[in-house]
Amino acid sequence: MAELATQKHVQFILSVEKKEDCLESLAMEHLRMNWAHWGLTTLDLLGKLHTVDADEVVSWASSGFGGNIGHDPHILYTLSAVQVLALFDNIEVLDVDRVANYVAMLQNKDGSFNGNMWGEKAVNYIVSCKNHDDGFGCTSGGESHATQRISDRPYDAVDVYHTYFGVAGLSLLE
Repeated sequence: MAELATQKHVQFILSVEKKEDCLESLAMEHLRMNWAHWGLTTLDLLGKLHTVDADEVVSWASSGFGGNIGHDPHILYTLSAVQVLALFDNIEVLDVDRVANYVAMLQNKDGSFNGNMWGEKAVNYIVSCKNHDDGFGCTSGGESHATQRISDRPYDAVDVYHTYFGVAGLSLLE
């Protein structure tokens, strides 16, 4: 089995943050907190978390819990921000009471949570992404992927392309 190209993964993750002016970054800037969590967690798993400036990351992550600076707060970005701070053992920078009150304010009587203070129900959104095949798309009505057979769509014939990706995913379980 081939070795993991750790340095190439590290270089890619570090390069993504530097591409602030490209179309992809501008279109997806509202997801920056999530991207930070995913990228930093990957670096941590690779034993390369030290390749980023911890003080800079902690300062940015603790500046607010929207998807990025200037974006509205949201429960998902709050989770990602707390996880980023935990990666750097800097939970103490949080105003725990303020975060707890914010999350509690978002909880509904039925136990579900609004995504933000304006009433977007995270649970309703997730349920709206469920498809007839019991898989979930990325958006409401979006196609399910990797949650059922190794074909493009449920009830379609199996194909080499999707079989390759399905088997590649299974190989990660070793």
